[in-house]
Amino acid sequence: MDLIVSTDVLADFCERAAKFEFVTVDTEFLRKTTYWPKLCLVQVATDDEAVLIDPLIAGFDLSPFYDLLANPGVTKVFHAARQDIEIFVKATGSVPTNIFDTQVAASVCGFGDSVSYDNLVHSITSVELDKSSRFTDWSARPLSKKQRLYAIADVTHLRDIYRELRKQVAATRRGDWVEDEMSVLRSIDTYVTQPEQAWERIKMKINRPRDLAALKRLAAWREQRAQDSDQPRSRVLKDDVLFELAVQRPLTAAAFEQLRAIPRGFGCSSTAAEITALLKDVEAIPKSELPVMPERYRSPSPKGAVGDLVRVLLKSTAEQSGVAARIIATSDEIDALVLDDNAEVPALKGWRRKLFGDKALAIKHGRIGLVATRKGIIEFEIKPEDAAAAAE
Repeated sequence: MDLIVSTDVLADFCERAAKFEFVTVDTEFLRKTTYWPKLCLVQVATDDEAVLIDPLIAGFDLSPFYDLLANPGVTKVFHAARQDIEIFVKATGSVPTNIFDTQVAASVCGFGDSVSYDNLVHSITSVELDKSSRFTDWSARPLSKKQRLYAIADVTHLRDIYRELRKQVAATRRGDWVEDEMSVLRSIDTYVTQPEQAWERIKMKINRPRDLAALKRLAAWREQRAQDSDQPRSRVLKDDVLFELAVQRPLTAAAFEQLRAIPRGFGCSSTAAEITALLKDVEAIPKSELPVMPERYRSPSPKGAVGDLVRVLLKSTAEQSGVAARIIATSDEIDALVLDDNAEVPALKGWRRKLFGDKALAIKHGRIGLVATRKGIIEFEIKPEDAAAAAE
């Protein structure tokens, strides 16, 4: 295998690669101590060639490779593409064109939810991969022979996987399913977190409008600090600390000392001074300008009988389609659609709606029912007059 360490050699390879229908792409990176992933190695393969590209070489210009990623005439094949593409978005400001994610395609072809690369390789090619180099230090040089073999395998077997999955997608006529999923990967918003939206990542329940206002401001402040200093969010402040600050809103050094999640002495730091100023601004927000809290649902719980019926439908749909239930809809999505016909959930969009979502709503409104048979669950239409009589 070739290790490319110069721009001229890279340009020659990319010129050859551009003549092929597709190339397979993978990366090795480090991210434990940084906000942005540090690119350590790029692997690329065509039908008859596979190379490693060393981005850590001083003065190495990767522009020819980035031009290949932008070439709409060549399909760029990844497995679990999100983190790889995030690296390229950071480097170029745009998402590679004409991408295909084999993990996505595998999920709609019945290989399960988020199938790993090595499991997919074994399922399709019967090859057992040696993954012992997965967690090595990819920034260290020189790379060992074992590391190189591991890295190159991530794109050579990917060629066979891509070809097989394309056949299966065509045979099952699920190309539109794959396209629905790819639309998320093709959106630059998938890879760029705006500070003002950072609060949405925090999975803790807020009950009061001013607490929510504080959480939004604190999360935006942390996100911007993490990006600017290139360190993980948790190294700036952990989620539980943000939550406690949002709910308690300390305005003095002594008040900081009363919080369980805050280290002793933090209240006297410059960071605490920034947070105090931010929280004072939150306290000054007029009540009329505070965020509107979502309405609490007052009707029967989605965990009740209707939710149970929809979950039975989901299990039946998964069995009949060969697609893992979690890929079609999550438990939270089922709760959401039971509460709201127009819930903003994947289960009510694209191929998932055609396969499952419309039927789920029909069950919710009594238009179809379910019956258990020896062959499994069967759906049947309920006539309006029958539904009306049953409701009386």
